[in-house]
Amino acid sequence: MNREKLLTERNGAVLLLTLNRPQARNALDLDLTRALVAALREFDLDDALRVLILTGTDPAFCAGLDLKSFADPASPRSEVGLLLNDMPRRDKPVIGAINGAAMTGGLELALGCDFLIASENAKFGDTHSRIGTLAGGGMSSRLPHAVGYRWAKQLSFTCEPIDSATALRIGLVNEVVPHDALLARSMALADSISRHDPALLRTVKQVLERGSLTTLADNIFLEREALAARKLRGEVQWKT
Repeated sequence: MNREKLLTERNGAVLLLTLNRPQARNALDLDLTRALVAALREFDLDDALRVLILTGTDPAFCAGLDLKSFADPASPRSEVGLLLNDMPRRDKPVIGAINGAAMTGGLELALGCDFLIASENAKFGDTHSRIGTLAGGGMSSRLPHAVGYRWAKQLSFTCEPIDSATALRIGLVNEVVPHDALLARSMALADSISRHDPALLRTVKQVLERGSLTTLADNIFLEREALAARKLRGEVQWKT
């Protein structure tokens, strides 16, 4: 059952994961959450896989937490929070191919990717305030980093979604492409990334992630520190 709710496809060094609960707009129930956690773990441990693409079965990317599935107060909602907070901690590059609505927890899931390619049909929103709860998957920290504090406040205060064109304008997504071209464009980018030295990309990602939390001066130091460590280890230039 879990595997049916999460489709997996390997294309060389690229792993494509597709959230597959279209009748529920790919909302995260316990089965899908656990399947995604297991698939991410396998991706992390498989050296033959270098890039991950995460998308959803149309019409949505992910509607967030399946409230019906977790209606029981004793249900393990914390597992979803753990997934969302763990998502950005991959050592390898992760591309979000946002095919439709990424709402609330779905937006948090998207924010855990390294960058986003959006279909023209995509839209993004944070409805935590509307449903009377606080974000628990990193929204309040990652959204301002992505779009700035004023846009983060507008999205979180109003709960009104934005379309793909607005998401591109405010820096939430990197590109907007025709819907039918979304996977092809994402796969082309993933293939390009997969041709680079995976150890080097891991270091680059670490420097960028750590640097985003520091001052410019500290970031320059982190870059120099990483370069010195690479030379000390005697890592040679990567050849494809």
